[in-house]
Amino acid sequence: MAFDLCTVKRAENPFLIESVRIKVWSIEELCFFLRNNLCLIDRSVVNERLADWVTEELGLRTLGHKLSDALRRPDRDITYFIMPIFAEIGYLSQDDQRIVRKQLMEVQVQPEEESTKMKADYLVRCGKSAAARTLYRQILKSGRDGKLRTSFLESVWNNLGCAYAREFRFRKAAESFHSGYLLGHSRELLRKYLSCLPLYLDAEDYRQKIEEIGADPVFTAETQKMNAKCAEDISERILVRTRPDEDVREAAGTVFDDYRREAS
Repeated sequence: MAFDLCTVKRAENPFLIESVRIKVWSIEELCFFLRNNLCLIDRSVVNERLADWVTEELGLRTLGHKLSDALRRPDRDITYFIMPIFAEIGYLSQDDQRIVRKQLMEVQVQPEEESTKMKADYLVRCGKSAAARTLYRQILKSGRDGKLRTSFLESVWNNLGCAYAREFRFRKAAESFHSGYLLGHSRELLRKYLSCLPLYLDAEDYRQKIEEIGADPVFTAETQKMNAKCAEDISERILVRTRPDEDVREAAGTVFDDYRREAS
């Protein structure tokens, strides 16, 4: 990057990127978001509302006019909308400009479902699991006609399950992993499904569920062993983290936050 930080005033009112519920307050923040999330650029970014915000809140009237003109292009190429934003403060080097132009062209031909999944994945990373789940289910609903690849749908079910697990909603997580498993019988989804079951079932119900799905005993035993090791690691980390004046539950919460970040 070759730009000066805070060369333009900070807005009094932020611009809300509605699709991912992110607020930006300056052109530097906008450039940072765009550069790192090109795959998330859609009509919640490329619109007259952003052109007006750039003009009125940042006082960049020339840039605002360029963005409005780009919106009126018959080919609707978002490259002509996005690149002037970077150019305003010299955010990209010449090499980066070529890379970003190429990536923007690729984004525009990307299937809608894949773009939606990327937005959902981003929301999960930002801790906005409820919004992410809505998008995942939107994809799964559209996939009922059989037009989406099985491997893609498996990944959506997997990420939906992970979103539930991050909130400790293990029954919902297990149902999601199982739904994905039924599509292509992925061993990884089966492992996650088996791992969730003991977190909300008692021993007898767990045993019955294992029999119902006909899980391989060796694979089940390996999964149980791995889960026991994870539980042991977490317990040790809680003990190490706990200070004499600290509540164990507080330390456990910190460790589980770390664990969820590492597992995602």
